[in-house]
Amino acid sequence: MDARFRRATKEIRACNEDVHSGIKVEPFDSSPFHLKGSFPGPRGTPYEGGVFEVDIVFSESYPFQPPQIEFITKVYHPNISPESGAICLDILQDHWSPTLTIRTALISVQSLLSSPESSDSLDTAASQHYVRNKDSFDKTARDWTLTYATGQQTS
Repeated sequence: MDARFRRATKEIRACNEDVHSGIKVEPFDSSPFHLKGSFPGPRGTPYEGGVFEVDIVFSESYPFQPPQIEFITKVYHPNISPESGAICLDILQDHWSPTLTIRTALISVQSLLSSPESSDSLDTAASQHYVRNKDSFDKTARDWTLTYATGQQTS
């Protein structure tokens, strides 16, 4: 067994044993290098009550390079592409460290939902909406959460 395989297996187990964060990961297939992760929306945000799924792919050079993480669930957020689910988050790019784990990366993604960075956006329309009218932005983000992350339809 190579070190990458051992580390991936250990990280999957650690995520699923952490009952407090609500983070879960499972292999898309039999490979521990392609995962589906999920986590609850943060309390006190328009994403509360939703369960958000992400696609996680470990590169050949993991953990020395970050995993690729993209949302499967549609999310209305300045730092998330509505087309691809790509995430603009420093630790998934140039601030990655081999000491970080999938669990810490997913907690960071979950935290990003609480604190959008409108100056570093992937969704310009959502970013402008957030800056110009946060209450209206929150309503739209809540509607998307109800529609895409809970299965409920908005009224």
